[in-house]
This record gives sequence, structure tokens and C-alpha cells, in this order.
Amino acid sequence: MRSRMGALLWRAGLAVLLVCGIGLLPWLSHTDPALTVLRTRSADRDPTPEVLADIRAQLGLDDGPLHLLGRWLTGLPRGDAGHSWISGSEVAPDVLGALGVSLLLMTVALVVALATAAAVCARTLRLGARRRLAGRRAGGSGSAVLAALPEFLIASVLATVVGVQWGWLPALGWYGPQWTVLPAFALGLPAGAVLGRLLDDQLPGAFAEPWALAAAARGLPGRVVARQALRRCVPGLLPNLGLFVVGLTGGAVAVEQIFDIPGLGRTTLQAAIAQDLPVLQAGTLLLVVLGAVTTAVVRLTARRLIGPALRDGALQSLHRPAPPPAPTVRRILPLAYGLLLSGVIALGLPRDPLALDTAARLRAPSPTHPFGTDALGRDVLARVAHGALDTLLLALAISALAWLTGVLLGCMPALSGPLVDTVNAVPSVLAALLVTALWGSGSGTPVLAVAVVAWAPLAAHTSALLRQERATLHVTATRALGARRWYLLRSELLPAVLPSVTRHALLRLPGIALALASLGFLGLGAQPPSPEWGLLLAENQPYAERAPWAVLAPAAVLALLGALAVTAAGSGGGTRGTRRRTAVAAGGEVPPLKGELAGAS
Repeated sequence: MRSRMGALLWRAGLAVLLVCGIGLLPWLSHTDPALTVLRTRSADRDPTPEVLADIRAQLGLDDGPLHLLGRWLTGLPRGDAGHSWISGSEVAPDVLGALGVSLLLMTVALVVALATAAAVCARTLRLGARRRLAGRRAGGSGSAVLAALPEFLIASVLATVVGVQWGWLPALGWYGPQWTVLPAFALGLPAGAVLGRLLDDQLPGAFAEPWALAAAARGLPGRVVARQALRRCVPGLLPNLGLFVVGLTGGAVAVEQIFDIPGLGRTTLQAAIAQDLPVLQAGTLLLVVLGAVTTAVVRLTARRLIGPALRDGALQSLHRPAPPPAPTVRRILPLAYGLLLSGVIALGLPRDPLALDTAARLRAPSPTHPFGTDALGRDVLARVAHGALDTLLLALAISALAWLTGVLLGCMPALSGPLVDTVNAVPSVLAALLVTALWGSGSGTPVLAVAVVAWAPLAAHTSALLRQERATLHVTATRALGARRWYLLRSELLPAVLPSVTRHALLRLPGIALALASLGFLGLGAQPPSPEWGLLLAENQPYAERAPWAVLAPAAVLALLGALAVTAAGSGGGTRGTRRRTAVAAGGEVPPLKGELAGAS
């Protein structure tokens, strides 16, 4: 009881620190807010000390952090979030209006996600109702690759191909129901693929339980058994549903930016880039509250549905029978994808990514320029290859740091447990917005933002594996013989845990690279003329109608990286016991499908 109360107080303290940090953004910012306001309102005035001091007095920045925080907190219950530093208008009405747009988009995306999840597991439900599930592997490669792709990449392809090239649906704006279709598909397809694969992985275990066998023996219709098996699995997915909504919140920032939707994500992003801190404070607080409320509602719903079994741990987890070894083709796919990606990088590295040729602007792919050229005549293949090298090296450094942090904090579950829950409620996009508010945008912003959240799944994985190892007979016997805690950790526990956690960290490497690319796409990372992957998509998006290859070529390489992540996770090495522990601790069969879901254990 005392430990539970301590954990509750620790979580409450973290929430208070997060809210106070948001309220103190104008005081914590390393950029001068007075200079930002002056450049926005009167760009022709000289930033003399007297002028800057007068602006700070008007903004109340000289009153000290406590007065600044108190004024912000006392104004929130009255609906007063301050005034925009850019437009001078009240923040609360604008932000609440943007929240309504985002909630509508997320609702439609949720419908798309549920339909996608139903399509992914439809075949399993059909086979289970006919008792023909023996030896079936979960999901399919198509759904796995779709689940691994970031929302900004899917949104870019949909806007370029469906919206611009084919002209089937509008790709920009927010003027009616038809404008919600493409953004909702960009958000809902990958999230639905994740939920569908998680459900598809649990259904065979439900169909193999005694009640299902007895129902089939009594001659109940297959659709009735399938419906009950679905009800059996849904409560186990509810904890992941909260993380899924948090992922929707983070993905909505990029999707709203691509489709020019006046939602909360786009409003907060523009405020972070412009250093309009009152708008950023209100938008960030709403995004955090949305994630926290969703997580709380999901946990309450799970407790109501499952009852004492959730509290007492009496509800058995659904583990499907061990699938047969992966076919030879599936074992070869990671190697093929890796060789293809390496070939693209090798072909592009000898080329100059910064060489300008204005006479060759927006040239179509040719033997001279296999991926075509961009709006300045630069070779797209060269920029993709150099951007891949830079991004993957950064991702490797972040993975190493996340591995070290995750292992250290995973050894202290009382400390890391509440921290993991808090970090899971903060998508990397939101972390990047806060970093931008503090230090401004630059090449270090996405690195710091991704590193802040990348350790959480590895810490959860480490603590879960340590709990398993401490319960083994050989560790219990060694402890009974008088072995000290440090000896057990160094000689027994860590050697058993580190291989699985290291493999998990390596599997997350492509996902971290995609996260860096998504932040670069939003303008929160490297600036032109850097060949960073996300920046390539952002630079070429305005020319999608004239030169679709300038968008589709970087998108194809990013999709190749996502496919490599999924196939490597699905057919990687390691013993069956190690791989099973990795999957169970990470919350699914394929840990790196979504960063928000892999730390669910």
C-alpha cells in the first residue's frame, strides 16, 4: 500500500512539474521573447536595450518566474490563456477552435483505423470460426509495412498521388466533409494496421481456449464463437488504445501541416516556429491533457470491463501457439531490403548534393539523374543518399544513448515506471515543440527531442525481463546461497537481459531514423541546404504537381527503411525463448511497429 501511494505521489509530482514547465516557457526560453515580439510587430525598429526593456515590461517578463507562473495558472480557470505575441488576439478562443477541428479529424481517423483493424484480422476471424488456424502466422507483410510507416510519409504520398496527380480528392484546406478523407486515411491507416496486428496476434489464443473448443463441440455457429473471441481479446488491447490515441495526437501535427488544416497540431507547430509562446503554451497543455485524459479513460474502461482480474492478475494473457519457422522468402527479405537501401546510398554518395544547375530544374528521372532533380536543379539521388547517411548515423547515436539510459533506469523500476508512463504521454513531436520553444529550431532539436522519449520502451523492456529473471529457479537458489544484490545483477541478471534489450534497440534504429525525418519535415530540424530526409520532402512538396518524382523518390526510400524495420523484426535471429520474452515485454510480436505501442508492458 505504501509503495502504491509513493508511486501515485511520484506520478502526481511529474504531472505538476510538466504543467509548471509549460507555464514557465517564456521565462525558461533561451531566446529573448522581447526580440521575437519586436521582429514580428515592428521589424524596422532597432532592438535597443530600452525598446527591449519596454517590451519585457509589457509582457510581464520582469516580474519573476513565480509571478509569471501564478498569473498563467490563475487565468486558465477563467479561460484566459493570455494574448498572442504575434497577432495580439486572445489565445483561448483560437486554440479551442483549433482543438475542435483536430477532434473532428481524429474521430474520422479513428473510424478509418477501426475499419483497417477489422480488415487486417478478418481472415483470422474467418479461419478461427472454421477451426483452421493451425500454424498460421500473424498478420501479413502488407499490414506490417503499413504499420511501420510514419503518418507524414503516408500523408505526403496521398496528397501527391491521390490529391494532385489523380485529382480524386482535395489535398489542401478544410472546407467540408470531403476535405477530411485524405487526412483521416493518413492518420488512420498506420494506426489501424497496428491495432489490427495486435488483435490478430491474440485471436488464435482465444480460439484455442477451452470455452471456444466447448462452444464449437456443441455446434454453436462459427460467427457466434468469433464474436465472443473478439470480445475476449478487446479488453487486453485497451491499454494500447490510450497509447494509440497519443500517437494520433503526435501524427496529427504533421498531417495538419501537410493538408493545411487549421487544427491544434498545426497551430501549435506554427507558434513554436514563430516563438509565439502564449499560443504554444495553450496548445501544448491541451495536447498533454488530451493524452492524459484518454489514458485515464481507457484504464478506467479496462478496469470496468475486466474487473478484479485486472487488479489481481488473474486474467490469463493470450499467447498463441508458436508459429512455424519463417519461410525462406521472409528470411531473405531483410537482406534484400538492406542491400537495396545500401545500393541507393552507394550510388548517391559520389554525387554532390549541393551542386546547383538551374538549367536542369525539375528534370524527370534519367540515366544522368536516376531520381530526377529538384527545384534548384540539384540531383535528388545525391541528396537522398547523403541525407540517409547523416540520418542513420544520428539514429545510431540516439539508439546507443537510449539503450544505456533504458538499461540503467530499467534496473530501477520504482523510479522509471512513472517516468515511462509520463514519457509515453508525450509524443516526440510534442517534445520537439517544447525544445524549439526553449532553444529554437536547429539541427540539434530533433536529436534532443527523440532522445528524450526513445529510452522509455527500452526501460520498460529491461524492467519486465528483470522481473522474469528474478523469478527463475537459478537466481532464487543463488540468492539463497547468500549472493549479494550487486553480484546477482552483474553476474546473473544483466547477462540474461542485455542481449534481448540490445536487439530491441537495434530493431528500433529505423524507427528512430523515421522520427528524425518527420521532425525535419516539420521544419524543426536541419535547415536548407541540408539534404536531411524530412527536409527533402518538405522542400519538394510544393512542386508535387509538376515533379512528383521529387516527392515520391525520398518517400520510397523512407518506405524501404520502414519495410526493413518490419522484416528484420519478424525474421531476426535469436533463440525462440529470447524472442518470445522480447515480444511479451515489448507489448507485441513486432516491437518496432510503433514507438508509442512498444513500451506498453
